[in-house]
Amino acid sequence: MGTSMVIGDGILTPAISVMSAVSGLQGEVPGFGTTAVVVVSIIILVVLFNIQRFGTGKVGVMFSPILALWFFSLGSIGIYNLVKYDITVLKAFNPAYIYFFFKKNDKEAWLALGGCVLCITGAEAMFADLGHFSVRAIQIAFSFVVFPCLLLAYLGQAAYLMKYPDSASRIFYNSVPGILFWPVFVVATLAAMIASQAMISATFSCVKQSMALGCFPRLKIVHTSRRRMGQIYIPVINWFLMIMCIVVVSIFQSTTEIANAYGIAEVGVMMVSTTLVTLVMLLIWQTNLFLALCFPLVFGSVEFIYLCAVLSKIFEGGWLPLVFAICFLCVMYTWNYGSVLKYRSEVREKISMDFMTDLGSTLGTVRVPGIGLLYSELVQGIPSIFVQFLLSLPAIHSTIVFVCIKYVPVPVVPQEERFLFRRVCPKDYHMFRCIARYGYKDIRKEDQYAFEQLLVESLEKFLRREAQDLALESNLNDSDVDDVSPRSWDSGVPGGDEIEELKIPLMHNGRLQDVGTSTSEETTAGTALPSSVMPSDEDPSLEYELSALREAIDSGFTYLLAHGDVRAKKNSFFFKKLVINYFYAFLRKNCRAGAANMSVPHMNIIQVGMTYMV
Repeated sequence: MGTSMVIGDGILTPAISVMSAVSGLQGEVPGFGTTAVVVVSIIILVVLFNIQRFGTGKVGVMFSPILALWFFSLGSIGIYNLVKYDITVLKAFNPAYIYFFFKKNDKEAWLALGGCVLCITGAEAMFADLGHFSVRAIQIAFSFVVFPCLLLAYLGQAAYLMKYPDSASRIFYNSVPGILFWPVFVVATLAAMIASQAMISATFSCVKQSMALGCFPRLKIVHTSRRRMGQIYIPVINWFLMIMCIVVVSIFQSTTEIANAYGIAEVGVMMVSTTLVTLVMLLIWQTNLFLALCFPLVFGSVEFIYLCAVLSKIFEGGWLPLVFAICFLCVMYTWNYGSVLKYRSEVREKISMDFMTDLGSTLGTVRVPGIGLLYSELVQGIPSIFVQFLLSLPAIHSTIVFVCIKYVPVPVVPQEERFLFRRVCPKDYHMFRCIARYGYKDIRKEDQYAFEQLLVESLEKFLRREAQDLALESNLNDSDVDDVSPRSWDSGVPGGDEIEELKIPLMHNGRLQDVGTSTSEETTAGTALPSSVMPSDEDPSLEYELSALREAIDSGFTYLLAHGDVRAKKNSFFFKKLVINYFYAFLRKNCRAGAANMSVPHMNIIQVGMTYMV
């Protein structure tokens, strides 16, 4: 729900920021009415969303000087107004005036809190800056630049209102000295675009991480920076935000109702953030229970007060972010619900090992040189789609690797820890399982050849390490088998020692570093088989398997993909049929296909269709 509200913020922030800046022309340029404000705002919004494709790295070089000038203008104009009009407004720092304000204004004071929320808008999207700056840089900037300058600006406007109370509707531009109006207007418009840019980046970041967690349909993601992984661009989301911004500006034509909508979205996101941080403090940081409960008690109480205030504006435009949030929430829930049911169906229908044993090492067909990469979501067992490939293809590859891509809750997975390998079936089947792990900030769309090379290198390391562990086990005559990996069948390779395998994942923490003189350095590289890897009189099966693997590499890679259709069972409830057969099917049909996420030529891809009944 919080993520959905942040995406809704991505619509409202550009609309209200740009429209507020442009509305300054209404009192300065004769004849510049509401229609002109709307038209100019739409033009600026179109320009803003069209430059997103270049990435903030290219357009962001202008951000620093513009924002520095903007905050300097706010602070200096605030000091000027404070000194010139009424410096006694500094008494407002006295908390007693909170009590006096509510005592005097009663209900109006309560409603005014909804407007006060707009003073801190944008704070809920601060996480988006982590894609561009360090935590310390953000802390310093907000503590010593943003907050003091904003405080001075509001103090100056309060001082101006003490002398000209009728200027409340246009206080910002009225409080600017006449000679500085046009420079401030230009800077304010540019600052509004930059503020909108931050919220758009936050939306991109939320959508990307939701996709990584399986909570959002797959979309095309463009990484606009080689150095900063957080700088991304999602074309579909960008154009959707632009269209919705134009619709909002065209319909409301006033910043007042947009501000009402904006306030509910802001406080809603903050409430969700406070709740989630409390859970993190309790479950992850394991903070003292009293301190963990103090956090929502202090921050949550303040936010709840503001939430009650902004909810009073729900019929005056406040309904808009709730509609956006519900729509995005339905999309995210539908996608997650359908994906989970599909995965459970795959687990339920996976192929038994007895069936594979009955097929034999030829798999009931012809094995031809080459490596087949079969993509599946299963981390254990053989997916049922594999039988469809055996039935549909006249032959199957000599080496089969079941690739399962999993996103782990860390930003980046090191390349050397990318792949975890495990053997499937006996040795003479030449079948492996590979779990490819990616962080939520990793670039998924790698170069095809780089991916294949890294996978093969990892597989060779796995085979060597497996042989090392088997040799050590044989030498020590240790009957205890590491419980990390299940036992496998006899090798079945002619001339093999027929020693039971010990299958240890590639990056298993307990792997052995040195096992004697019979092993080689893992830094040995190249396509030729080194004679020092394992003497043939000790383990000829390793030499045979490595040579067979290299023969398969020379024949090339083929990507075996399943084109699955998900349907609800006939005896399912009507609501489930509606969600799965129509909504989820629509999302799957229109989202980015799995093959599109890989830089693979179409001639290297084989797809087989299958229907999953869930």
